[in-house]
Amino acid sequence: MSKGPGLFADIGKKAKDLLTRDYISDQKFTVSTYSEAGVAITSTAVKKGGLSTGDVGVLYKYKNSVIDVKADTGSNISATLTVTDIIPSTKTIASFKFPDYNSGKLEVQYFHDHAALTTSVALNQSPAVDLSVTMGTPSIAFGAEAGYDTTSGSFTKYTAGISVAKPDSCASILLGDKGDTIRASYVHHLDSLKKSAVVGEISRRFSTNDNTFTVGGSYAVDHLTTVKAKLNNHGNLGALLQHEIVPKSLLTISGEFDTKALDKTPKFGLALALKP
Repeated sequence: MSKGPGLFADIGKKAKDLLTRDYISDQKFTVSTYSEAGVAITSTAVKKGGLSTGDVGVLYKYKNSVIDVKADTGSNISATLTVTDIIPSTKTIASFKFPDYNSGKLEVQYFHDHAALTTSVALNQSPAVDLSVTMGTPSIAFGAEAGYDTTSGSFTKYTAGISVAKPDSCASILLGDKGDTIRASYVHHLDSLKKSAVVGEISRRFSTNDNTFTVGGSYAVDHLTTVKAKLNNHGNLGALLQHEIVPKSLLTISGEFDTKALDKTPKFGLALALKP
């Protein structure tokens, strides 16, 4: 693949991951195993409130192809086939879900030194079509995406964005929801390994005049432990602790509460992911 600007979905992704990734409010237990033949099996159990669910996933890599199949306790089966370089500099992804036969989707990604293109089509009688394009370099990129419903003959979404990246920081602006929202974010890394960082994000919805400002960050206490925290102007405070108990196996403890309504019950989450 090329070293171009990346996909449109990557614009603002670093800030979003810092503010949302690993913040959980349920209990999750994951065990993964790997074989020498290239097969990975992952079992997951989740308890949210009084409801418990689980799934088993099998991932197999062969040359330039990856097959991922997952079955859950709700009798749902999903399958994803990813093939790289059918045509040079492309990635093709086909996904299906059963018994929902109308959920199939085919996506093709094309990477160039100065551009990236993604096209996805729903595999049903009334397909929805999504298209995104990004142009630029790894340092500065402009992009846009649109969704079109062939049944109604109307656009379901259109979004535009720009990102600027430096070795120790990145900034992005996204205009989305058909021009109704704007979101700007900035991430600054505090160390050369990029394990500690601060992030700020501001978003505005024009139709409701609603503004949200969020600050957060992550800090590597040592090579095994990371802490994260975030706070927005509505008083929602979140924090988590993640520790590598053994190599590749992580324990995550997360909590979130409303500082403007301390009588409300805080949300707590616990996740344990074991890998060999």
